Amino acid sequence: MYLVTLMGNLLIILVIGSDQHLHTPMYFFLANLSFIDTCFTSTIVPKVLVDIYTHHHTISHTGCLVQMYFFMALALLDDFLLAVMAYDRYVAISLPLNYATIMCPQRCVLLVAISWLFSNLLALSLTLLMTQVSFCSSHSIPHFFCDLLPLLKLACSDIHTFHLMIFTDAAIAGVVPLTCILVSYAHIVHTFLRIPSVGGKQKLFSTCGSHLTVVTLFYGTVFLVYFQPSSSYSADTGMVASIVYTIVTPMLNPFIYSLRNKHMKGTLGRLFGLGKSYTL
Repeated sequence: MYLVTLMGNLLIILVIGSDQHLHTPMYFFLANLSFIDTCFTSTIVPKVLVDIYTHHHTISHTGCLVQMYFFMALALLDDFLLAVMAYDRYVAISLPLNYATIMCPQRCVLLVAISWLFSNLLALSLTLLMTQVSFCSSHSIPHFFCDLLPLLKLACSDIHTFHLMIFTDAAIAGVVPLTCILVSYAHIVHTFLRIPSVGGKQKLFSTCGSHLTVVTLFYGTVFLVYFQPSSSYSADTGMVASIVYTIVTPMLNPFIYSLRNKHMKGTLGRLFGLGKSYTL
């Protein structure tokens, strides 16, 4: 699964980079998503594979904090980027005449840069707070990587400030991007209902279907783990949901986007000499 994830996402980046026709905002964001997913799963899976092979399931305190930081930063970045991609689809569908002006290259780079900045600042703030937490009981983490909630379960110091920070970060990194996605798709649905032809509706749905599938997979599992009281957190449920959004979803993303996109399939065919060139 890890090899499929690496090859699939790197292939998406290669395909987009090799075809001038795909140098558009939508594919620019998709290439960024593939890069983030590659890094995201690489912060966890290699360590898990080494643990399985060596039967040595330990990690240093520093290593645990570093893994937690990169995991949170990349997960939050995924979150922000999905919102940016939803906004891009809204502009393309509801404001097509102004699309080139609104989603100019400079603005696309700025949106991605802001996403990187906020995700890293939020992850850094939580990691720094975690360095102040004391662990005086069991040091056995009921998880396959250093996730936030399983670590807090082992804390014996006062973590009220930490919970307040988690709530604030959840509002910024969870509710705000999700609201952006919902508002964007509300406008898209409004446009969809005004299209008279069946063919036009099918084309619009095919444009958004891949993104909607990824959003559902990502938010469905993340909400199951993080948007619940810490007292009701279940290690078993958390691990199953974490496997989905850290391993399964990054593996499925290349298939979801490439198999549902005729331009991606066309470029893949030309790249490997399996098809003819096309004109956009």
